[in-house]
Amino acid sequence: MPQDGKQQNQQDDNDKPKHLLAMTIHSCLGYRLEVRGYSGSRRLQPIPCNLFPMEPVSKYKFDDFEADVKAAELRRNGARLKLQLQPFQVLVALLEHPRDVVTREDLRLRLWPQDTFVDFDHGLNTAMAKLRDVLGDSASNPRYIETIAKRGYRFLGNVTAVQEQARRAAAGATTEAAATTPAVRPAVPESADSELPRASRRTARTLFTLSQTMYVIFYLCALFRLDRLDDSAHVAWGRAGYPMFVAYLVTALVGMVVRLYLITATAFDYHLLGQKYRVLFPFLFVLDMFWALSPFLIADRMGLGLALGATAALIYMPFAQRVLMKMITETRA
Repeated sequence: MPQDGKQQNQQDDNDKPKHLLAMTIHSCLGYRLEVRGYSGSRRLQPIPCNLFPMEPVSKYKFDDFEADVKAAELRRNGARLKLQLQPFQVLVALLEHPRDVVTREDLRLRLWPQDTFVDFDHGLNTAMAKLRDVLGDSASNPRYIETIAKRGYRFLGNVTAVQEQARRAAAGATTEAAATTPAVRPAVPESADSELPRASRRTARTLFTLSQTMYVIFYLCALFRLDRLDDSAHVAWGRAGYPMFVAYLVTALVGMVVRLYLITATAFDYHLLGQKYRVLFPFLFVLDMFWALSPFLIADRMGLGLALGATAALIYMPFAQRVLMKMITETRA
């Protein structure tokens, strides 16, 4: 009888409809676990599960910026920006939780271990200041990073996370397309930027600095002997000599300040130099056109023909400086 009963129960189990049950468990460690069985069984029979690791995020993109997590580098339109490791870690922590508040305590645990003795507030404030400076952001009028008083910070921009698998797939697709597509001569862009000379950013910065240094030398030579400047102005301009002398004196003093600012900003690779130069350019254009006439002050000593040639070269200088600044900013962006 027991054997008959067991056979009967097994027969009942076989007669029952069998529906595959599946349960998916997502763990906080980034793995997915699947357990399957049949509803007709007396108990759920687990099938050996597989672990499918979720691909880690390799990059974060927002606006023109791209944060490479593995390389610990921040780029803007492909150009690498100077950013130290701690400010970069702060940026990644904010990008992982866009539009959410990341507390200062969370940042402390991420940047400094428990057994590290450091002035946390000063260190975090310094890292945040450097990060905002690279992003061109400000605490008073935030575009990317908002300060939440007594709590932490919040990233305001739209963030796109690029996973490692998606990046490799895109790279493979690009390689395959390049292999199957016949070579085609690239079209020359019709934009004005395509007409910029092909030179390194370092070369452009050096030439721009030399041009500013040239104007500084002009101003120093004019200010070194004011009596000679007064005499030359009267010889060159006659009755208008005194007003021209005052004009050269004032513009030399103002131009000295502006040129020194441009030299130092270029030397320190100030990221807002392009914007500042666009604001200053109308004033600099008038200033440079005025000083383009300065060779006539010594035309009696250098000759009229050489003075005309020097004036023509100085008239070209504002346009050359503008092209150099475009090369600096475009290569950096």
